[in-house]
Amino acid sequence: MMNLHNDIKQLIIDCLDLEDVTVDDIETEAPLFGEGLGLDSIDALELGLAIKKEFDVKIEANSEATKAHFYSVASLASFIESQRA
Repeated sequence: MMNLHNDIKQLIIDCLDLEDVTVDDIETEAPLFGEGLGLDSIDALELGLAIKKEFDVKIEANSEATKAHFYSVASLASFIESQRA
């Protein structure tokens, strides 16, 4: 699971062009939006597309469950693992 966390962090950095951010800068349990990493709705769309492409998972747009999955790196990892099972 740790490798998946790091893969997700690197994907966030790469797809959103976060030049001054490293994998170690992103806390696994911290919120990705708002006071956490500070991502916005445009970032969410880009990240959602990148996750679909990279991990071949189905993501429903505008659902409360999807918002919960995108809360943190840890919640995204759990979601991806559940889709792979």
